[in-house]
Amino acid sequence: MTELAAMEGLDALVGDWTMEAKPPDGPAWPGAASTSFAWLGGRSWLIQRWHVDMPEAPDGIAIIGPKDAPPSGEETAKSGELVQHYFDTRGVHRVYEMSLSGGVWKLWREGEPFSQRFTGNFSDDGRTIEGRWEINEDGEWQTDFDLTYRRVG
Repeated sequence: MTELAAMEGLDALVGDWTMEAKPPDGPAWPGAASTSFAWLGGRSWLIQRWHVDMPEAPDGIAIIGPKDAPPSGEETAKSGELVQHYFDTRGVHRVYEMSLSGGVWKLWREGEPFSQRFTGNFSDDGRTIEGRWEINEDGEWQTDFDLTYRRVG
């Protein structure tokens, strides 16, 4: 997949969404949560902003784009690989590899203090994403929490 095709695939995320998180086999976490995705300028980067009413969960922003973005004025990157730069109100910054194709959105990273991965499956109408965050702290993957996105409007 080329970088252009990968970036066009991000249109599936553009808009406003509610979020519902819950531990495995548990009730939804209290409070409202929302996120929005919007293109920056000429569609070079996709910006995600989120807010969560639950004090233990951070608000944040993420910038999504090509992994090997070329310097200004040069040709567009052609690898098709995407990356998400994550920043939250706790002062945490992480970089995730990312893919979105065939109705499946994936984010993953390896490193300290733990490795993480997310897989989200789009509904046929594109209005719901059923996802799960997993964490690996000691060599074994475990579900951290389930996360459902529902398109607003």
